[in-house]
Amino acid sequence: MIKKLQKCTIVTLLLVLLVPAVAEADAVPGDIIVTLGADLSPGQREDLLEEMEVPDDVEIIEVTNEEEHVYLGDYISSTNIGSRALSSSKITMTGAGEGIDVESNNITWVSDKMYANALVTAGVEDADVYVTAPFDVSGTAGLTGLIKAYEVAAGIDIPEEQKQVANEEMVKTAELGESIGLEEATELINRVKEEIGNQDIESEDDIRALIERVANELGITLTDEELNGLVSLFMRMKDLDINWDQVQDQISKVRDNLGEFLNKDETQSFFSSFLDFINQIIDSIKGFFKS
Repeated sequence: MIKKLQKCTIVTLLLVLLVPAVAEADAVPGDIIVTLGADLSPGQREDLLEEMEVPDDVEIIEVTNEEEHVYLGDYISSTNIGSRALSSSKITMTGAGEGIDVESNNITWVSDKMYANALVTAGVEDADVYVTAPFDVSGTAGLTGLIKAYEVAAGIDIPEEQKQVANEEMVKTAELGESIGLEEATELINRVKEEIGNQDIESEDDIRALIERVANELGITLTDEELNGLVSLFMRMKDLDINWDQVQDQISKVRDNLGEFLNKDETQSFFSSFLDFINQIIDSIKGFFKS
């Protein structure tokens, strides 16, 4: 399960930085929006509101299981999504430059870094996030709810295609990590992005050939399903209006919020170099995605 790889998903966070929102958020620091799973019992709702320390005047939004299936049904099995929306969340807008900080409780499928990843994809720049549930759940309702909450807090409508692509890359990277190893999945996606920036990629066949070549160079064997999924993902990425300058700004903020794990002697040097490497890749592909 992805939860077992939670510390390693920092790598995924550095990778899956897609499609920032086209609108600028105008939320005021300190603004709070809470989402609750629509299938919570009255007692569970009260317990979670108390756990999240929600003030009486805070707006509360319900997230339904139907909404989970709309945004995740094409990428996650119905078993992982479940039949009830139970996970809930609190998003607090913070000051400019503070970045995204996520904490969760009783969430078993979606890691803290995957939540942060989805928020970066949706264009969230500065927020404290807390996701919880009355008992162990997958957490997909929380993921859907956080994006929904940000739209309300910032007063914007995130394009539907943007939400779909953000969810797709997050899920595909995590699932590919379970199959070939998260570091290997990370390196594969990075190398493909780097190569795209250096080549004249025009068609689906070009992208397929590129992915196959890079995978072969890395000694990675992809199933037909995995290969087809990556081809589809990169084609959709290519067709979106990606603001890579904003993505680089988000990477800088991610650097500030990686916490104690990055401060360990054995990881600090590696991830610092890795962040610089990602910035170089983004520079190399700007021209392609703007064409």
